[in-house]
Amino acid sequence: MGLEPVKVVAAACDGACSGNPGPGGWGALLRFEDGAVREFGGADPATTNNRMELTAALALMRQLRDLPRHPDLVIHTDSRYLIDGLERWIHGWKRKGWRTASGSPVLNRDLWEELDAARLTDVRLRHVKGHSGDPDNDRCDAIAVAFSRGAPLALASGARTSEPEAAAPAEPAEPAPAPLQQLLSRLEVADRLARGGHGLSLLELAQLIEQPVRRLEQRRDSFPWRDWRVEPLADGRWRLVRETSGLAERE
Repeated sequence: MGLEPVKVVAAACDGACSGNPGPGGWGALLRFEDGAVREFGGADPATTNNRMELTAALALMRQLRDLPRHPDLVIHTDSRYLIDGLERWIHGWKRKGWRTASGSPVLNRDLWEELDAARLTDVRLRHVKGHSGDPDNDRCDAIAVAFSRGAPLALASGARTSEPEAAAPAEPAEPAPAPLQQLLSRLEVADRLARGGHGLSLLELAQLIEQPVRRLEQRRDSFPWRDWRVEPLADGRWRLVRETSGLAERE
């Protein structure tokens, strides 16, 4: 009997542009339930921020098309333009022959048509606030900005990254190694979640602490993670509680 295929459990994308119009870039990433991460991005010398947001989502959907997906998978994006366009406006645009309510031609029609063809019925878009500490959104933004500046980052290609601080150092041009930047972002998010007493789903917890979903599914009791204790809640969610006596033991 063959091994069960590893599912994608998290996805995110972002676009960036300098000048709008101007040189732009896009970035996207996929997280798998075994802890692996796959990142990709691209650039355009003369574009707009909206085109880069759409291009990132299109590339992500095309990657997801042939991959096994967790049933709760959503695509995280900070672009309301992308979400509203694909989930609301596009239906009216098509009825009107790709015209807006005012009768003007729909901008970026080529990308909207490709997105409409590539959309996945089992994967929805979810809005996250840009530059708010969401680690995957921040990483996609960093990839997009780097590509827009002509200095692409070293991208994860599918290797496990459950211990990001041990990953290969970033290129010298980076102000700090990319794994360290990602770690600091996750720790800031963890601290805010603990202070607010927020509950996390299993997928959200796996994304935050970068552990495989399959491993976390076996957990029943609380366990230490860095400076916090991860505690189960009655509704199947988890919460972080700041350790008050010394640092939590690393796993």
